[in-house]
Amino acid sequence: MRFEEQVVIVTGAAQGIGRAVAAAYAGEGACVVLADHDAEKGAAAAAALRSEGHEAMFVACDMRSEEDILRLVHTAKEQYGTIHILINNAGKGVWKSLYELTAAEWDDVMNTNARSCFLASREAAKVMKSNAEGGSIINIASTRAAMSEPDTEAYAASKGAITALTHALAVSLGRDGIRVNCISPGWIETGDYGQLRPEDHSQHPSGRVGRPEDIARACLYLTEPGNDFITGENLVIDGGMTRKMIYIP
Repeated sequence: MRFEEQVVIVTGAAQGIGRAVAAAYAGEGACVVLADHDAEKGAAAAAALRSEGHEAMFVACDMRSEEDILRLVHTAKEQYGTIHILINNAGKGVWKSLYELTAAEWDDVMNTNARSCFLASREAAKVMKSNAEGGSIINIASTRAAMSEPDTEAYAASKGAITALTHALAVSLGRDGIRVNCISPGWIETGDYGQLRPEDHSQHPSGRVGRPEDIARACLYLTEPGNDFITGENLVIDGGMTRKMIYIP
């Protein structure tokens, strides 16, 4: 129970990586606030944790909305008295030709992914800095901040912004005892893992495609109080894919 009585906000927590992260903290004794725009799935995720004896609540939140983010942080503080950890996981992408990508679609991705990290971190830090032990923030970026496929401009730019925002926040918030780190996942399968092909696994030096729980364990590691010398870092978790040289015969 490494995080007993710690208050943790996880955005984008209705499914996938976010849900796994929320479950990991709940399993370690934390009070978890799940936030997501999908009210039905989010409420179900929180209810599932409570049915297992954990402390969890759900707050419907559109991460593009400053008003919603303010309400999320206020609700968490009102319910539990403070906030110790924030996991900025909410995100979306648009896979569309550069020639057809609209400014509105670009803004939508940037606001959901990068702007939300800024707003949520700013508001949570206002609460965290009053804690004797400070606080910890994790931003979920992507290996696509450093490498790309065609037609991913908005997503790649938003994830690159998150990695840069992370080190800026770490320097600014370090004065208040708040650590800020970033995780860049590679291929993390959030659907049917059993449907993956042998070649999907074998292209990873680790020998397998990632699971949401791989990212959850990294969040626990980076936010553990004993690891207070780690801040401003971008931890790449991709089974070694970005270290693999590829030659076309």
